[in-house]
Amino acid sequence: MKFIVAIDGPAAAGKGTIARAVAERFSFAHLDTGLLYRAVGKRALNMGRGVIDEGVAELVARELSETDVKDDGLRTVLVSRASSRVAAMPGVRQALLEFQHRFAARDGGAVLDGRDIGTVICPHADVKLYVTASNETRAQRRYDEVTARGEETTLERVAQDLQTRDERDAERDTAPMKQADDAHLLDTTELSIDAAVAKAAEIIEQALERVNAK
Repeated sequence: MKFIVAIDGPAAAGKGTIARAVAERFSFAHLDTGLLYRAVGKRALNMGRGVIDEGVAELVARELSETDVKDDGLRTVLVSRASSRVAAMPGVRQALLEFQHRFAARDGGAVLDGRDIGTVICPHADVKLYVTASNETRAQRRYDEVTARGEETTLERVAQDLQTRDERDAERDTAPMKQADDAHLLDTTELSIDAAVAKAAEIIEQALERVNAK
């Protein structure tokens, strides 16, 4: 069975947590597509000794493998900024497009989360979710996550980083971040993790019932 769940939304809204949980619940494969760009950003940054060259980033993207996205060092603030920069490069996005298409087409079902899954990568996904939350909630969540890893920052700096990334992701010419017309909106501002996952699972279950009824 091929069944695709596309989950989009801004950083720290909860889409990754929801994606991992529903993938486990339904025994689907899961791909955090943001890690693809983080992996490219990190390697390009290292190769350029702190400077990201677009040509180098495209080369890294073409050679990326699933092993690269398992790097434990992809969640830092520095890598997050680098990923947002390379994600705005058309050549990088094109190089990673085929990677994502292959993953989504696998048998047994797949959940992909990112910023353009429902609009560009998998526009014909069986389920589309757009996960969001207030700016204040997202900043606090990301701050808690970053400081829990031992990184030093401030809530104000985290909020500014998120705002900058939101603007870059939403305003880029290639595959801007936006809610697909047929996506279910899931606002997690006032929801616990369990409640958000339950709402997402309910939507997926309904879609599976429709597919199985055909």
